[in-house]
Amino acid sequence: MAAKENLIKTADVQVTAREVDFVTRFERNWEHLREILGIMRPIKKQPNTKLKSKYAEGVLESGNVGEGEEIPYSKFVVKEKDYADITIEKYAKAVSIESIKDHGYDNAVQMTDDEFLFQLQSDVTGRFYSYLNTGTLTATETTFQMALAMAKGLVENKFKTMHRTATGTVGFVNVLDVYEYLGAADITIQNQFGFQYIKDFMGFNTIFLLSEDEIQRGRVIATPVENIVLYYVDPNDSDFVRAGLVYTVSAGETNLIGFHTQGNYNTAVSEAFAIMGLTLFAEYIDAIAVVTITDDTTLGTLTVDSAEGSTAGTTKLTVSPTLETGHLYKYKTNASTAPEVNYGQSVRNWTAWDGKSDIAATTGEYITVVECDNTYKALKSGNDTIASKA
Repeated sequence: MAAKENLIKTADVQVTAREVDFVTRFERNWEHLREILGIMRPIKKQPNTKLKSKYAEGVLESGNVGEGEEIPYSKFVVKEKDYADITIEKYAKAVSIESIKDHGYDNAVQMTDDEFLFQLQSDVTGRFYSYLNTGTLTATETTFQMALAMAKGLVENKFKTMHRTATGTVGFVNVLDVYEYLGAADITIQNQFGFQYIKDFMGFNTIFLLSEDEIQRGRVIATPVENIVLYYVDPNDSDFVRAGLVYTVSAGETNLIGFHTQGNYNTAVSEAFAIMGLTLFAEYIDAIAVVTITDDTTLGTLTVDSAEGSTAGTTKLTVSPTLETGHLYKYKTNASTAPEVNYGQSVRNWTAWDGKSDIAATTGEYITVVECDNTYKALKSGNDTIASKA
């Protein structure tokens, strides 16, 4: 008698419970991370798509305009630079039959699967934390509390100037800085799926507590939740299947990882293979605030050399050491003495300089150049007597 219609036969069962469990747990972890970060739906991309970080660039023209004179335009442009290609990453592990015999399946296979999953997750988040550390919205504060407050304020203000809405802010700090600050304070630190974080603290939606390898002590990083995106390549892509590479993926609409297990009878090992193309990314690098905490309030030194510029009435400046990432140059001239500046002094109203253009100036007068952070706090300065082209 023939088998009944729609009977599921052995050949139809192409995945194992181990594979389903692995991809389900991995994507559940990422779903939880998306929720605490506030990320919207992940965005599917094709392999080798270039991720581009965005930033605004320009120079603020002097606001010292005489009565009736034409006000100069300050030109700002949004530029892009390549961050990374989205690629398919391939991983594998194997457990020998001897290891299973000596330690049992749960220890030899299941526990190594757990560590495999954790390391895959950490690889993606680790790259994200490294990228966050390159944020260009910089500031310097003397206390942890002020660093948190200014980091939040800087990114919210940045999004306002970009005419974008920040519905929430995510912070990233060193775990030791947090415990040092909190002391005996009664606060709930949550720990799920390998992530330590605090919810609704000092106005932040979430603050992640990271290790020394992920963020150095004395640093606070923040960015709006809208600035964080998750791009992925579908491991169940039809081209992979046509090539005979079939991986188990989740039952949902978003496939972040593919997983396959098999027994290799030639070597008597249990093999596991994972592929993923997953990138956690902050779109605007100048909407990532990196605030440094320091108790050193000594004004740093710049070496400033003035030489004749390329046109009459201009000087060309050479400044060393080079400008640190995220910092700005400001300058001021004076006829009798070099303008003075103290550490932390606001130089907002000084004239902006791009570090390369000639400056209109008068021979024999004095110029002071300041390196400041994004809040216009003076960090370093230097001066010279002006030499301008006759």
